[in-house]
Amino acid sequence: MRLLFIRYFVEARRRRRDSVISIGVDPVAFTIGSFSLRWYGVMVLLAIAFLVWWSTRSAKAAGYNKDFVLEGALWAIPLGFIGAKLVHVVDNMSHYLDYPFDMLNPAGLAIFGAILGSMLGIWAYCQWKHIPFAAFADSAAPGIILAQAIGRVGCTINGCCYGRPSSLPWAVTWTHPNTYAPLGIAVQPTQIYELLWDLLVFAILWWLLRGRLKQPGALFAAYLALYSLGSFLIRFLRGDVSSFVGTMNEGQFISLLMFMVATGFLVRQFWALRRPVWRD
Repeated sequence: MRLLFIRYFVEARRRRRDSVISIGVDPVAFTIGSFSLRWYGVMVLLAIAFLVWWSTRSAKAAGYNKDFVLEGALWAIPLGFIGAKLVHVVDNMSHYLDYPFDMLNPAGLAIFGAILGSMLGIWAYCQWKHIPFAAFADSAAPGIILAQAIGRVGCTINGCCYGRPSSLPWAVTWTHPNTYAPLGIAVQPTQIYELLWDLLVFAILWWLLRGRLKQPGALFAAYLALYSLGSFLIRFLRGDVSSFVGTMNEGQFISLLMFMVATGFLVRQFWALRRPVWRD
């Protein structure tokens, strides 16, 4: 995806200014032989561990056994990784056609694929165990968005999901040669935008959790609607994605679809509560 920056390089270097934020952390946490683990991978593992802890705590408060969450995680985590990789491959098909073995590389994941894949895994597990999916999803929603915020810390160190070249005073420059971002170019800090948006969504969900959305599935739908809205807007500033149709990229189409479905569900639930019940 670095080729996408060629058309920006000349202009960016002509008017290059020192950015306020300079990130020089080595994205590689440690190396053992030929194996290297990047900080992105560390943060993803921490995010998963946090989400399992949050879900276990929420399930216990709802009267479910913690084994339910641990067993469900065995369904959700693999499908989440498969979904994340699949969407990333589709979004970068030209690269994977040239380097097909890169499909086996655990690096390169798409957040929407992770969300959809893990949702499918938990839904299937709930169906098998005859447990309401909506109630469990509601209790997990705040934890999901916080886990995503943890993952965005990894993106920030890694330099992936970077923004377009920018001369804004809060633009970010990555200086370590192992970064995935364009080296030494000030860009929009889209990872930080998403991290801050995730924290805002968590605050809203926490407020709604206090009995303000009582219909099953409504809190989870609110999470999907809010997150997809922010992702749709922030992706206009991304510099590592190519256009799919017009100025929109594939992630924005997924965001838009997810927003429409989640918002439609919320409107339907709200209408059902407001609709008068006619009796003879």
